[in-house]
Amino acid sequence: MGILISIDNGGTLTDACAVHGGALYHAKALTTPYDLTKCFLDVLTRLSGEIYGGEDLVRLLSESEHIRYSTTQGTNAVVERKGPMLGLLLSRGYDPAALTGTEPERHLFEVVVGDRVQHLDANADDDTLAAQLTQAVNDLVSAGAGRIVLALGGNDVAADEARVRRLLNRRFPRHLLGAVPILLSSELVELGDDRRRIWSSILNSFLHPSIDTFLYGAESALRDRNLHKPLLIYRNDDNSTRVAKTVALKTYSSGPRGGLAGTEAFARHYGHDEVVMMDIGGTSTDIGCVHQGRARENLYGDVEGIPVSMPMMEVRSVGAGGGSVMRVADGAITVGPESVGALPGPACFGQGGTEATVTDAYLVLGYLDPATYLRGTLKLDVERARNAIERNVAEPLGRSVEEAALAIVEAYDRKIADSIVAEAKPKAGAVMLAFGGGGPIAACTVAERAGIGTVLIPRMAAVFSAFGIGFSDIAHSYESTVEPSAEALAAAFDKLRTRAERDIFAEGFTPETCAISASLVIVRGDASEVVELADPIRLPKQAAGADELRLRLRVSQAISKFALSPGEAASGKAPKPQAHRNCLEADGRVHDAAVFRLDRLQPGNAAEGPALVEDDYFTCRIPAGWTFQMNSNRDLVAQRRQGG
Repeated sequence: MGILISIDNGGTLTDACAVHGGALYHAKALTTPYDLTKCFLDVLTRLSGEIYGGEDLVRLLSESEHIRYSTTQGTNAVVERKGPMLGLLLSRGYDPAALTGTEPERHLFEVVVGDRVQHLDANADDDTLAAQLTQAVNDLVSAGAGRIVLALGGNDVAADEARVRRLLNRRFPRHLLGAVPILLSSELVELGDDRRRIWSSILNSFLHPSIDTFLYGAESALRDRNLHKPLLIYRNDDNSTRVAKTVALKTYSSGPRGGLAGTEAFARHYGHDEVVMMDIGGTSTDIGCVHQGRARENLYGDVEGIPVSMPMMEVRSVGAGGGSVMRVADGAITVGPESVGALPGPACFGQGGTEATVTDAYLVLGYLDPATYLRGTLKLDVERARNAIERNVAEPLGRSVEEAALAIVEAYDRKIADSIVAEAKPKAGAVMLAFGGGGPIAACTVAERAGIGTVLIPRMAAVFSAFGIGFSDIAHSYESTVEPSAEALAAAFDKLRTRAERDIFAEGFTPETCAISASLVIVRGDASEVVELADPIRLPKQAAGADELRLRLRVSQAISKFALSPGEAASGKAPKPQAHRNCLEADGRVHDAAVFRLDRLQPGNAAEGPALVEDDYFTCRIPAGWTFQMNSNRDLVAQRRQGG
């Protein structure tokens, strides 16, 4: 087996991990938003240095079996409103105001579409419709539309839109229409009401140019450096596909989906019935929940508050991260949502930041080593951290710097824990999986506030979303609403299977080597039930009286994946700490905390808190009242002592 590589392109850092010769490797590079290809190649180059002991990108690519990649390009495009001006063709009588019922919808519609809207009468004869179409397209292009979305309504959307395209091709041959592509909404989605379908089409058309240009450019750069296999793009449906088969809208929020995929894999591997995911980055914390091996799902997702027809896993973000700004308002500490970002960063980074952050508080309290942070590439300045906390928090509260630092951590933990309780609703016996650069240091104290007594910190915590991407197969997923009859179900299945076989063939595989699975989502009110369907396809009894039936089909080609070692913990052995550090704990007293290097711990090693476990890219804090043990997969398991 060649080298397996997965990459998660985040807003601040781009993470990569690889499996080679049974060993795991990881690397990080600063994200370069002005040119994502640069940080993409940078992190691969650093990864090659970790594997070979010296940087050799060409060798790494030539020895790679698969590269799976998740990009923030789509997410950034929506947030920053950077994309083409769109024109919109709607059915006569459809009021565009139906698309702008909320503030996020109004704002995005104004930026992306504006007044570039025309209407067509799909019931008109060909000559009349062709004349309408000619005038509408000319008006949209003249108004500046760089792409056009055709989104009709009614019961025969697919047939009506196909008819319009035929007429369009007659009136506007490619050399006349020029470089103004037209997207048919019915070719993108078949689910949801008109409003969701239209918004899905608008978003996909808006995202497509930047995604298309960047991903093809990245793949070309890899081929120039000796990559022989297609670059695989990881999507928010947990599938990986080649660039040419990637739907732009499905790249949105794919990084957090990678974290959920890793959480699902860990939950199944360790046999935990319910696992709460906590991924803390520099700006926010992503929260999810996995129950019986599967993440919770919304039948209809949303993109920055915009409704779409595609299902999405439940991942909620709270504005609390390592760089969240801490201020005092009305005698209480506020946590974010504003963040200092990578530049200038927390005050302790010494890059011009003056705001107080939880990272500054961690440093003042002794939890972080100023000399070894991020492998020692960034020396932390304790005095700058103290000054920022004193000016922004301590003085307004009338407390000492140390008391203010403890209060910052308490407010930060409370905000995240309250969000976990509200969003994940952990049940008794739930386990927390904590990762991201800021997850391990806050894990135990947040878990305790959320009523969770066991925390799992993966050894790949710093790059865990990238790690999770490595569990995916090459696959495509499809959904279609169906009428409650055996004939309708069989017809829908045959239609989706034909699409699946065509798409997997385009990936380079024959349908005979692939697995095809089908299920039926039975919707009643706000509740839904998923029933797996066997061959031959039959309508299950549970479908009787349903409000909606949705057929799902997935075609997958299994490829090499990351693997987990058996996770049974060995007998507890007391490891030898590499150092000791004075840490100020929540009780207001300074404690002597043992400091352990993660890479020096062995399976079965166990110790009590207060303790710190340090990796190159994260610090795990084990407070008093907690214990930790390294299991045979070299992950840390922290548990709250009874009565602790």
